Amino acid sequence: MKSYVLTVSCKSTRGIVAAIANYLADQGCNIVDSSQFDDLDTGKFFMRVSFISEEGAGAEALVEGFKPVAAKFAMDCEIHDATKRMKVLLMVSRFGHCLNDLLYRWKIGALPIDIVGVVSNHFEYQKVVVNHDIPFH
Repeated sequence: MKSYVLTVSCKSTRGIVAAIANYLADQGCNIVDSSQFDDLDTGKFFMRVSFISEEGAGAEALVEGFKPVAAKFAMDCEIHDATKRMKVLLMVSRFGHCLNDLLYRWKIGALPIDIVGVVSNHFEYQKVVVNHDIPFH
């Protein structure tokens, strides 16, 4: 089984969720989590779907097969392999509680990301960042 995340944004209209769910089911995929948001001010629709490919379909095949659905709704969409760690650059303000929490969760493996650097115009946390072998800018 392979895990993927589909992110979608497009003009809000009827049938988007059904089209996505039907496509994934037709490809032998099972949705494990789905979140959607309709921005009434802009008329845009946003969706994030976590799913597993029970029949082992690869990302390229899923992307290629999804093109007609994406075209029908003029979607901006991406399918990501959920097992690949995302590279993240942290931007820090003067208050370090969020930085400390992120570094702690990253260190114990609860946050599956690769922190490529920390950027801040405040140098109070430079030492703690460098002690984690992360570049500070």
